[in-house]
Amino acid sequence: MKRVATNNGNGTMSKKPHIVTIGGGTGTFNVLQGLKTYPVDLTAVVSMADDGGSTGKIRDEFGTLPPGDIRRSLVALARSEKLVRELFEYRFEDSCAIGGHSFGNLFLTALERMTGDFNEALRVASQVLRINGKVVPVTLDNIRLCALLENGQKITGETNIDIPKHDGELKIDKVFLEPLAHANPDALEAIAHAGTIVIGPGDLFTSIVPNLLVEGISEAICASKATVIYISNIMTKWGETNHFSLSHFVATVEQYLGAQRLNYVIVNKTTPQQERLTYYETKRSSLVENDIKALPKHIHALPCDLIKNEQLIRHNPEKLAKAIMNLVC
Repeated sequence: MKRVATNNGNGTMSKKPHIVTIGGGTGTFNVLQGLKTYPVDLTAVVSMADDGGSTGKIRDEFGTLPPGDIRRSLVALARSEKLVRELFEYRFEDSCAIGGHSFGNLFLTALERMTGDFNEALRVASQVLRINGKVVPVTLDNIRLCALLENGQKITGETNIDIPKHDGELKIDKVFLEPLAHANPDALEAIAHAGTIVIGPGDLFTSIVPNLLVEGISEAICASKATVIYISNIMTKWGETNHFSLSHFVATVEQYLGAQRLNYVIVNKTTPQQERLTYYETKRSSLVENDIKALPKHIHALPCDLIKNEQLIRHNPEKLAKAIMNLVC
């Protein structure tokens, strides 16, 4: 296990486990929110494929890099006052001129335009939020995510894959980036020095795989001596992972990694109440089947109670972090 030496403030040094998370969206937010309470050195490598909602409008209007997933990771790691965290997540009402935009997205965009450097914008925002860790864009290239469906149709744009306007029953044959993207050197350095790499949870083809498509990222993970953990989704998603079981998720991640590199998979073992599942049925989403016996022999499964106690079926940050730390320590 690789550990990073830190000053205790009393003249002595301690070594903290170095954990790198790879993903984006709500899944990464929950992982970071849970892990930031532990004595670990934490780096979030974040997808830059988002082009929906406020982020999409900003990309189209200003030609800047997408701030949305970066903003959420910053807020997840923030140690600043609650009001400041809420400020970064504040979204203006649709009826005003900047309706639909979050303050944090506008803040990051303004900083990037002022400095001409997304990394500098990220550094300033990290200071304002006093984050416990580091947030790193997986690439600094301006990219679009594309998908090729089983009928040969090409879908361009993360948001068009995420919220399909096409027939969502069609299987995704593959996803790719246009143009090809080069890895952010900071992301490669973080992966090279990681003791543990946590992939997921999150939308498979729109939050997780886009990171693995960036040139150099999969290679760096495969070359790393780190323990690699995949956190499986609890529910399938219509238009992306229809009827996927646990083994389908795992096989897809290793397909884009290009090697049998996963050491552990953390899976939810709890069945939510029927009324919560009924809501998801209206979205054509279902509970992921945990076919653990179908997993490759090199992967160890860790079934846990991971569900958050609310209407939406999501990972509980505290339970998730505890499961991860059981494999780290």
